[in-house]
Amino acid sequence: MNDLISIPCVLMRGGTSKGPFFLSSDLPCDKAERDAILLSIMGSGHPLQIDGIGGGNPVTSKVAIVGPSSVEGADIDYLFAQVRIDQQLVDTSPNCGNMLAAVGPFAIEAGLVKSTRPVTLVKIHNVNTGKLIEAEVPTPDGQVAYLGDAAIDGVPGLAAPIALTFMDAAGARTGTLFPTGNPHDTIDGIDVTCIDCAMPMMLVAAETFGIRGYESAAELNGNAVLLQRLECLRLEAGRLMGMGDVSSQVTPKPVLICRPRNGGHLSVRYFMPLQCHPSLATTGAVGIATACINEGTIASSLIGKQSPPTTLVLEHPSGRLDVKLDTRDGKTIAGILRTARRLFEGQVFAKPLGRIVRAA
Repeated sequence: MNDLISIPCVLMRGGTSKGPFFLSSDLPCDKAERDAILLSIMGSGHPLQIDGIGGGNPVTSKVAIVGPSSVEGADIDYLFAQVRIDQQLVDTSPNCGNMLAAVGPFAIEAGLVKSTRPVTLVKIHNVNTGKLIEAEVPTPDGQVAYLGDAAIDGVPGLAAPIALTFMDAAGARTGTLFPTGNPHDTIDGIDVTCIDCAMPMMLVAAETFGIRGYESAAELNGNAVLLQRLECLRLEAGRLMGMGDVSSQVTPKPVLICRPRNGGHLSVRYFMPLQCHPSLATTGAVGIATACINEGTIASSLIGKQSPPTTLVLEHPSGRLDVKLDTRDGKTIAGILRTARRLFEGQVFAKPLGRIVRAA
């Protein structure tokens, strides 16, 4: 194996996502070289990612890169990379809140953050968005605890709870909550809300497309007409949001919303963007909940404007996700409970840069 590149790696589940975690010092500083290495590691350009460790699904084709903080007020830097499956592309424009759940535990065990008993507060600077997130990691005996009694929909079993608090998530990509200047726009005759809070998104009422909004992810993924229509709207939404040509990016994310049917506030179907998420992205949940507390959005028009402090319950294909909204120093903060687990550690192998062949 001496003709392959060996890199220290920890595979972790964070929330309802999974992927390799790396120390920034173990990857090339040059972006092109780093991305080429990640594509080789994940096996992108093949639907099964058969020549890599990717899982053949957007929620299992994610990478976290962690290192010392480059800004004041944070303990560590976290760069998220969405590695495309079908194409050899690495997109670092968005954040991922599910993978974020494992960043604190990884940083503590890597020696980047000193633990405290019984909980370690890890202040995370998300390099993708420039935003700060606080993670409360259970460390009852000074070591990260993964076993506990917390459950999150979309993940089997119980685990230790990790509380994430998104500090002023508005304008994560574009610098403003409503990048078009409006809480409500019309694209090709379709009413939408273009919002940028933790994740740039385009919210649309499900009934607009003649569907209920309660369909399973598999049903929606099999609706080629719907997926194509959403993609056309997404591309235009990206342009209106000042993001330019987003055809090679995974943001903004299309989200279908409708009235709940299981006691929540909204039922949502979140796309990544060409497949429906089997549950719901944490960052997506923050943005959708924030739309609910702003007058004039598609979300608030469905359920009536909510006001913090409040907890918004979002129903998704695997269950529900609760988002606690409050204010601190005049800004909205969002709290979400997640879990994480360390799966394996060791060396992952990539092809030398000169041997990595990009797919046509």
